[in-house]
Amino acid sequence: MDYIQEVKNILSVKFENQPCANVVTFGCAQNENDSEKIRGLLAQLGYSMTDSLENSDIVIYNTCAIRENAELKIFGNIGKLKALKAAKPDMLIAVCGCMVMQQHIVDKIKKSYPFVDIVFGVNNLEILPLLMYKKYTEGKKQILPPQEKTDIIENAPILRTGRSKASISIMFGCDNFCSYCIVPYVRGRERSRKPMDIYNEFKSLIESGYKDITLLGQNVNSYGKNLEEKIDFADLLQLLCTVPGEYVIHFMSSHPKDISKKLIDVIRDNHQISRRIHLPVQAGNDRVLKEMNRRYTISQYMDIINYAKQQIEDVSFSTDIIVGFPGETFEEYLDTEKLVKDVRFTQIFNYIYSKRTGTKAAEMEDNISHKEKSQWLNRLIKIQQEIVFEHLNSYNGKQVRALVEERHRDGSYTARMANNFVVKFTDDSECLEKFVTLEITGKKGTSLTAKLLNK
Repeated sequence: MDYIQEVKNILSVKFENQPCANVVTFGCAQNENDSEKIRGLLAQLGYSMTDSLENSDIVIYNTCAIRENAELKIFGNIGKLKALKAAKPDMLIAVCGCMVMQQHIVDKIKKSYPFVDIVFGVNNLEILPLLMYKKYTEGKKQILPPQEKTDIIENAPILRTGRSKASISIMFGCDNFCSYCIVPYVRGRERSRKPMDIYNEFKSLIESGYKDITLLGQNVNSYGKNLEEKIDFADLLQLLCTVPGEYVIHFMSSHPKDISKKLIDVIRDNHQISRRIHLPVQAGNDRVLKEMNRRYTISQYMDIINYAKQQIEDVSFSTDIIVGFPGETFEEYLDTEKLVKDVRFTQIFNYIYSKRTGTKAAEMEDNISHKEKSQWLNRLIKIQQEIVFEHLNSYNGKQVRALVEERHRDGSYTARMANNFVVKFTDDSECLEKFVTLEITGKKGTSLTAKLLNK
């Protein structure tokens, strides 16, 4: 906070008008939550937010390291800032997030992008005011090497972008070390926030009018393992559901090896918790799962799927799937197709395997061509599209609850059900950012159409 005041003093002299900041997010919901914290710091420093690069006095790229294509895209975007920096020498350019938690990436930025002023990792968000102060007072670039961190900063400023939807990080890092994944190396080991800190943030959001809250963690099902207090993720959900109000709770991501029947029972008994469970399976074959170091079998995965279907009438599942993992055969890939048909996911995030330097899978022999992997992916997408259309058709004539997210110029609305299906309807009522009851009348593309019931 001392450095925030110091930087505010510098900016008040440096800029005649209020300076503008642009924070660009690449990657997952956790990255977006981090960006909201960065925006909170910038707002404390006196910046207003803008989506325009040209009007920005500071540009911050919050980066993702999950796939190679993500890194290439980010480097391309950084490169485009060179001309802008030349035209506006006083502009600050910063790169932060997961990508710069790798030393070879930091070295590349130093060498190839000398116009970048500040580099700091995902574990050092609150250090931004200090780095800006040193940049302004010393005139030197502030490029930090990757740094691990074990403590958690509470009550940091946050500037949320949504009005009805928000996210809360309940834990940081990951202890799973799946053989394909770089996350434990860039975000560090698991650290859980104290339950009352989460409760107070959640309660404050509900009292402020937020209605759709997503709890974030690399593996929310292992929440609480490093806390002195005996509490698990199911207990945390039960605690949050004691907050009065009308809202829906989502959570992601949920590791199949740690999900419990106790958690399913808590979802069943609390209507505030979404009936959509995101449960990344990654592959449908046991040998491939073992090579991925996922530590569950398809039989164990299906046990929890079937238990949830028995206990929760309107439950649905979404998942992540990697196609073409090193050594995977076509026959093994077909097991994934079978799993998709058996579970009938409402949504799948499909990816072709991407080699990440530093992971165990990067050292495995990968003799499957990209063309073949693409063919498998296209097969899977087609199967999933057919399943989604069948899901959509099954809602015809049913009444559903949805949160209205957007009003369009023609007077129509877009709402979202708890299972992430989009519903569109037209009505002259004022219902933006409210829960409504809709009667489904049909579908249009991958969206449902409806009429409003509770005017």
